[in-house]
Amino acid sequence: MRMWVALLLAPAALLAQQVERGEALFFGEAGCGSCHALKGKGTAVGPNLTMIGKLAPQAVAMAVRSTATQYVQAVKLKSGESFNGMPGPKDDTSVSYFDMGKTPPELRKFAKDDVASATNTDAWKHPPAKIEAAKLADIVAYIRYAATGQKKTVTEDEVR
Repeated sequence: MRMWVALLLAPAALLAQQVERGEALFFGEAGCGSCHALKGKGTAVGPNLTMIGKLAPQAVAMAVRSTATQYVQAVKLKSGESFNGMPGPKDDTSVSYFDMGKTPPELRKFAKDDVASATNTDAWKHPPAKIEAAKLADIVAYIRYAATGQKKTVTEDEVR
Protein backbone atom coordinates (compact mmCIF):
# COMPACT_ATOMS: atom_id res chain seq x y z
CA MET A 1 0.00 0.00 0.00
CA ARG A 2 2.79 2.44 0.86
CA MET A 3 4.37 1.95 -2.54
CA TRP A 4 1.14 3.01 -4.29
CA VAL A 5 0.81 6.08 -2.08
CA ALA A 6 4.45 7.01 -2.83
CA LEU A 7 3.85 6.57 -6.56
CA LEU A 8 0.75 8.77 -6.43
CA LEU A 9 2.50 11.48 -4.42
CA ALA A 10 5.66 11.52 -6.54
CA PRO A 11 4.17 13.53 -9.46
CA ALA A 12 2.69 16.11 -7.06
CA ALA A 13 6.00 16.42 -5.23
CA LEU A 14 7.91 16.76 -8.51
CA LEU A 15 5.47 19.42 -9.70
CA ALA A 16 5.86 21.37 -6.46
CA GLN A 17 9.63 21.18 -6.93
CA GLN A 18 9.34 22.53 -10.48
CA VAL A 19 7.27 25.50 -9.32
CA GLU A 20 9.71 26.15 -6.44
CA ARG A 21 12.70 26.01 -8.80
CA GLY A 22 10.87 28.36 -11.18
CA GLU A 23 10.18 30.84 -8.40
CA ALA A 24 13.83 30.76 -7.29
CA LEU A 25 14.96 31.38 -10.87
CA PHE A 26 12.37 34.14 -11.46
CA PHE A 27 13.51 36.11 -8.41
CA GLY A 28 17.16 35.03 -8.59
CA GLU A 29 19.40 33.96 -11.45
CA ALA A 30 17.05 34.92 -14.30
CA GLY A 31 16.38 38.35 -12.77
CA CYS A 32 12.73 38.51 -13.87
CA GLY A 33 11.65 39.80 -10.46
CA SER A 34 13.80 42.91 -10.82
CA CYS A 35 11.15 44.27 -13.24
CA HIS A 36 8.10 42.05 -12.77
CA ALA A 37 6.07 41.30 -9.66
CA LEU A 38 4.15 38.11 -8.99
CA LYS A 39 2.33 37.02 -5.86
CA GLY A 40 3.36 40.19 -4.02
CA LYS A 41 7.09 39.77 -4.64
CA GLY A 42 9.38 41.55 -7.09
CA THR A 43 9.34 45.03 -8.61
CA ALA A 44 6.23 46.11 -10.50
CA VAL A 45 8.02 48.07 -13.22
CA GLY A 46 7.43 45.88 -16.24
CA PRO A 47 4.09 44.64 -17.49
CA ASN A 48 1.94 42.54 -15.20
CA LEU A 49 2.43 38.87 -16.12
CA THR A 50 -0.86 37.63 -14.68
CA MET A 51 -2.66 37.56 -18.04
CA ILE A 52 0.32 36.02 -19.84
CA GLY A 53 0.46 33.34 -17.14
CA LYS A 54 -2.99 32.13 -18.13
CA LEU A 55 -1.77 31.22 -21.63
CA ALA A 56 -0.32 27.93 -22.88
CA PRO A 57 3.33 27.23 -21.98
CA GLN A 58 4.46 27.92 -25.56
CA ALA A 59 2.89 31.39 -25.47
CA VAL A 60 4.40 32.19 -22.08
CA ALA A 61 7.84 31.10 -23.33
CA MET A 62 7.44 33.31 -26.41
CA ALA A 63 6.55 36.27 -24.21
CA VAL A 64 9.62 35.63 -22.02
CA ARG A 65 11.82 35.70 -25.12
CA SER A 66 10.08 38.79 -26.49
CA THR A 67 12.02 41.98 -26.96
CA ALA A 68 8.91 44.16 -27.08
CA THR A 69 9.74 47.50 -25.53
CA GLN A 70 6.71 49.58 -26.42
CA TYR A 71 6.60 51.14 -22.95
CA VAL A 72 10.23 52.24 -22.69
CA GLN A 73 10.99 55.87 -23.56
CA ALA A 74 14.17 57.79 -24.31
CA VAL A 75 14.09 60.44 -21.59
CA LYS A 76 16.11 63.63 -22.08
CA LEU A 77 16.45 66.08 -19.25
CA LYS A 78 17.12 69.78 -19.71
CA SER A 79 20.35 69.23 -17.74
CA GLY A 80 21.63 67.20 -20.71
CA GLU A 81 21.31 63.80 -19.02
CA SER A 82 19.45 61.08 -20.88
CA PHE A 83 18.37 57.53 -20.05
CA ASN A 84 15.91 54.87 -21.09
CA GLY A 85 12.93 54.92 -18.76
CA MET A 86 9.66 53.18 -18.12
CA PRO A 87 6.99 55.77 -17.20
CA GLY A 88 5.99 55.69 -13.55
CA PRO A 89 3.66 57.74 -11.37
CA LYS A 90 2.94 61.34 -12.27
CA ASP A 91 0.90 64.22 -10.91
CA ASP A 92 0.24 67.85 -11.85
CA THR A 93 3.80 68.98 -11.14
CA SER A 94 6.06 65.93 -11.43
CA VAL A 95 6.78 62.86 -13.52
CA SER A 96 8.57 59.65 -12.62
CA TYR A 97 10.48 57.14 -14.70
CA PHE A 98 12.05 53.83 -13.82
CA ASP A 99 15.66 54.08 -15.03
CA MET A 100 16.07 50.88 -17.06
CA GLY A 101 19.85 51.21 -16.96
CA LYS A 102 19.80 50.16 -13.30
CA THR A 103 19.15 46.69 -11.88
CA PRO A 104 16.61 46.71 -10.42
CA PRO A 105 15.25 49.74 -12.27
CA GLU A 106 15.51 52.86 -10.12
CA LEU A 107 12.48 55.10 -9.71
CA ARG A 108 13.47 58.70 -10.47
CA LYS A 109 11.14 61.67 -9.95
CA PHE A 110 11.45 65.01 -11.76
CA ALA A 111 9.59 68.27 -11.97
CA LYS A 112 7.71 68.30 -15.28
CA ASP A 113 9.75 71.34 -16.37
CA ASP A 114 13.02 69.39 -15.95
CA VAL A 115 12.14 66.95 -18.75
CA ALA A 116 13.07 68.15 -22.24
CA SER A 117 11.52 65.15 -24.02
CA ALA A 118 10.33 61.59 -23.55
CA THR A 119 9.71 59.58 -26.70
CA ASN A 120 9.23 55.91 -27.46
CA THR A 121 12.46 54.13 -28.27
CA ASP A 122 13.66 50.78 -29.46
CA ALA A 123 17.17 51.41 -28.11
CA TRP A 124 16.43 49.43 -24.94
CA LYS A 125 15.76 45.71 -25.28
CA HIS A 126 14.19 43.30 -22.84
CA PRO A 127 17.00 41.31 -21.23
CA PRO A 128 17.69 38.34 -23.46
CA ALA A 129 16.04 35.25 -22.11
CA LYS A 130 18.73 32.86 -23.28
CA ILE A 131 17.94 30.38 -20.58
CA GLU A 132 18.30 26.65 -21.08
CA ALA A 133 15.02 24.88 -21.77
CA ALA A 134 14.87 23.07 -18.41
CA LYS A 135 15.17 26.34 -16.48
CA LEU A 136 12.71 28.12 -18.77
CA ALA A 137 10.20 25.31 -18.22
CA ASP A 138 10.54 25.84 -14.46
CA ILE A 139 10.08 29.62 -14.81
CA VAL A 140 7.01 29.15 -17.03
CA ALA A 141 5.56 26.67 -14.51
CA TYR A 142 6.01 29.29 -11.78
CA ILE A 143 4.50 32.13 -13.85
CA ARG A 144 1.49 29.95 -14.68
CA TYR A 145 1.10 28.94 -11.02
CA ALA A 146 1.38 32.55 -9.84
CA ALA A 147 -1.27 33.61 -12.37
CA THR A 148 -3.75 30.77 -11.93
CA GLY A 149 -2.98 29.07 -8.60
CA GLN A 150 -2.79 25.77 -10.46
CA LYS A 151 0.36 23.68 -10.50
CA LYS A 152 0.83 22.06 -13.90
CA THR A 153 3.94 20.43 -15.26
CA VAL A 154 5.71 22.28 -18.07
CA THR A 155 8.09 20.24 -20.22
CA GLU A 156 11.19 21.40 -22.03
CA ASP A 157 9.53 20.56 -25.37
CA GLU A 158 6.71 23.00 -24.58
CA VAL A 159 9.11 25.95 -24.22
CA ARG A 160 11.61 25.32 -27.06
